[in-house]
Amino acid sequence: MVGIKPSDLPPTATVKIFGAGTAACFADLITFPLDTAKVRLQIQGESKATSELAAVKYRGVFGTITTMVRTEGARSLYNGLVAGLQRQMSFASIRIGLYDSMKQFYTRGSENAGIVTRLLAGCTTGAMAVAFAQPTDVVKVRFQAQVRQADGIKRYNGTMDAYRTIARDEGVRGLWKGCMPNITRNAIVNCAELVTYDIIKELILKYDLMTDNLPCHFTAAFSAGFCTTIVASPVDVVKTRFMNSSANQYSSALKCALTMVTKEGPAAFYKGFVPSFLRLGSWNIVMFVSYEQIKRFMTRMQNSWESPF
Repeated sequence: MVGIKPSDLPPTATVKIFGAGTAACFADLITFPLDTAKVRLQIQGESKATSELAAVKYRGVFGTITTMVRTEGARSLYNGLVAGLQRQMSFASIRIGLYDSMKQFYTRGSENAGIVTRLLAGCTTGAMAVAFAQPTDVVKVRFQAQVRQADGIKRYNGTMDAYRTIARDEGVRGLWKGCMPNITRNAIVNCAELVTYDIIKELILKYDLMTDNLPCHFTAAFSAGFCTTIVASPVDVVKTRFMNSSANQYSSALKCALTMVTKEGPAAFYKGFVPSFLRLGSWNIVMFVSYEQIKRFMTRMQNSWESPF
């Protein structure tokens, strides 16, 4: 990321990888109920007949949260949290922690990266992260979509049970279900999120609008969250529907998208937009602000160990 003074020692790749994963986990802990509400809104209507579309269970992000707490208990808002933290620690560490390294790889060590290079770096680390961490995302979505039945029966009894059940019933490939739409989604998200943050922060510092501190990080992160939500929502909805689907419900992600358009109209691609923005906006703010502080703290610690006197 931009903003390091020439006299400062830049954080190492290890610091960035660990810092990104830790900051992402912290952001997930705070914003997870919004993400769960988003998933419930996104899958709402996928299994209803056209004549039943009027019977809507969830209305709006806060209405969804209220309904879930009333009917399933407050703990339902954190369904899939363990898988979510596993996902962030492996996923964010790669897509965010390796972003600067990938920029330098494409520019062959130069710090002057253009917009195309940044987009390419964002696409690359986003795709790498999905290929590695997809099973954690599948389990997280399944848990968030899981509704407690009247007889108390649940689809999965725990995180490890979910991994085992999916692998047994759907094959190991089931753990990578929706991998291609997720790679598409995260290439888009990574580009919109990291590149927007990178460029806005760079412009703020270039024109001396703010110093490289909390207000600058907050502004850049909020802008990144808004841009990301607009660009990525359609792919995000398809990804959620497809990963949560039963074994033979959709033959492909494209079939899932076509079914949505046919049965629910184009507006279905922006189902859960408000919770998506609330979640991505707040998640970006918490993550980037935490990430910048963790990087600085770990770099100071590293420098003090290497230069004790």
